[in-house]
Amino acid sequence: MKKNLLLDANKIENIIKRLSCEIIEKNNNLKNICVVGIKSRGDIIANRVVEKVFEIKGEKIDFGYIDVTFYRDDFLSNLGSHKIGPSKVNIDVTKYHIILVDDVLYTGRTIKAAMDEIFSYGRPLSIQLAVLIDRGNRQLPIKANYIGKNIPSSNNEQVHVYVEGFDKKDEVFLVEHKE
Repeated sequence: MKKNLLLDANKIENIIKRLSCEIIEKNNNLKNICVVGIKSRGDIIANRVVEKVFEIKGEKIDFGYIDVTFYRDDFLSNLGSHKIGPSKVNIDVTKYHIILVDDVLYTGRTIKAAMDEIFSYGRPLSIQLAVLIDRGNRQLPIKANYIGKNIPSSNNEQVHVYVEGFDKKDEVFLVEHKE
């Protein structure tokens, strides 16, 4: 197994700042925006984006998080992934543009599950997607609006994201598994 450090804490912080600036640029009215993080690391990244937008613009954006475990198409075969927890979306989604945030965009299945859960709350004005890492290899026609870093990878590689607040450090590794 070969492990290459792709992003350190400083680079991740710069990416979060850039993603926040792009969200501000694209969304003229931040009052009807809700940033929703996908557990278990997207929620931490989303919260950092919300804090950074406040730091830059002085405007507070609504924030929530979702656990898509029960919405996944591989739910029964993926029970060991992480501790299942509640979702928190305390807004009327029909009055908001939702910005979903996740750590890694890969096949698109997690994002599809996240959209399914969001729609269980109602139909939002729109849904945008922000990801820290886009590694390609999509199985569904899903594309991020805001991408921190593109990391093309093969199916025998994995992207491991560690974030402060969940893993006690900020790092991204590309891990190659030898066959």
